[in-house]
Amino acid sequence: MSTVTVDPSTVLPDEGPIEHRIVEKRSVKTATILAVATALLALLLVASPRQGKTNFQITLGNEFFSIGEGGVVAVPAVPFAWICVAIMAVLTVVAFVLSYRYSKFPGWASAVFGLLAVAAFLSWAGAGAQGRLNVVGLIGNAILVAIPLVFGALGGVIGERAGVVNIAIEAQLLMAAFTGAVVGSLTANAWVGLLAAILAGAGVAAILGVFAINYRVEQVIVGVVLNVLIIGVTTFLFSAWLQTDMQRLNSTLEHRFPDIAIPLLSRIPIIGPALFNRPVIVYIMYVAVAAVWFALYRTRWGLRTRAVGEHPKAADTVGIKVNATRWLAVLIAGAIVGIGGASYTLVSNPSFNREMTAGFGYIALAAVIFGNWDPIRASLAGLLFGFAINLQSVLSVIGSPVPSQFMLMLPYVVTLLAVAGLVGKSRAPAADGVAYTVEGH
Repeated sequence: MSTVTVDPSTVLPDEGPIEHRIVEKRSVKTATILAVATALLALLLVASPRQGKTNFQITLGNEFFSIGEGGVVAVPAVPFAWICVAIMAVLTVVAFVLSYRYSKFPGWASAVFGLLAVAAFLSWAGAGAQGRLNVVGLIGNAILVAIPLVFGALGGVIGERAGVVNIAIEAQLLMAAFTGAVVGSLTANAWVGLLAAILAGAGVAAILGVFAINYRVEQVIVGVVLNVLIIGVTTFLFSAWLQTDMQRLNSTLEHRFPDIAIPLLSRIPIIGPALFNRPVIVYIMYVAVAAVWFALYRTRWGLRTRAVGEHPKAADTVGIKVNATRWLAVLIAGAIVGIGGASYTLVSNPSFNREMTAGFGYIALAAVIFGNWDPIRASLAGLLFGFAINLQSVLSVIGSPVPSQFMLMLPYVVTLLAVAGLVGKSRAPAADGVAYTVEGH
């Protein structure tokens, strides 16, 4: 063993104080996206000019005051659209200036930009149409469409924050819809049907947990298999059992959740009837978004859940039971998704039908990715996708030249852009989809 002797008289050169430098990175992603959206909308107005006015139904008559004549505001379609595009162009310039100054484009400005883009597009699409473009109905129906998407996204966020990929959201929604319809019909009680749907969602989640957590099977494969399995099971039971006595086993027409108007709030013009005169599941959705956010970021359970999803080995080292924590998260996620599944047969439809979820579980999963695994952002993404899906039916009613299939593919296009990093950073939890093996087992 050798030693090195340092002469005490040796004087090391004085390198001076260490300078800490902060390197700022200029990002023009947001400004570029705004510029592309503005350019595409302007190109649409130039390439396909339309004549006439667009009639917007703003109020329904029960609000505190009415806007327009009989609640209808008629605007010259193309000029109004160009005004919106001009304001969008100004916001785009502001976004570039802020990015040059290393400042962030504010969220409220992005929301204003989005509203202007939607207003311009709807004004162009409804030009010369005989019918009215019901803004209240557009928002309200988008909320109803988005119920399973939001609950599915919340369940997806909880599961993946704990490190379990929940591809089986589709299966949980479908099984919950089936169970809610049957139990709600047999008991003639929507609340009992809702409880049964919650248990059904948690039951499918338990199957996912057994294979993904206990047996450490590839989680994506388990999820896909569960989706196919539940489609087969519900289709078989629908044909072999429910159709034998539809009135008794599969009819919730008289037992669905009715609309409940919240005093004062429901009379606010435009947003009042759309947001605050809804079935009780919608209000549960509002509470669930806030509750999941609070639980994930402000409670010990949330801290442990995020820990086992990011670094399970470190969590295990400090005494957190990784697999038990994942199990609890998966079951809670399944129960939440079950509420969304119940909305199919206890809110939107009077009975269950084959494959009625129509791939919404996958769209909810897309909302999780687009929302960057955050409950509030994922819920907003679910609302955005619900609005896009509902918009295609509205455009077909007013005779818009835009193909309805374009609106149906929009959520997936946006998700691809998000995954590619064009709509901001998208990073899954570090241990998402990685099974954990306890040492010694």
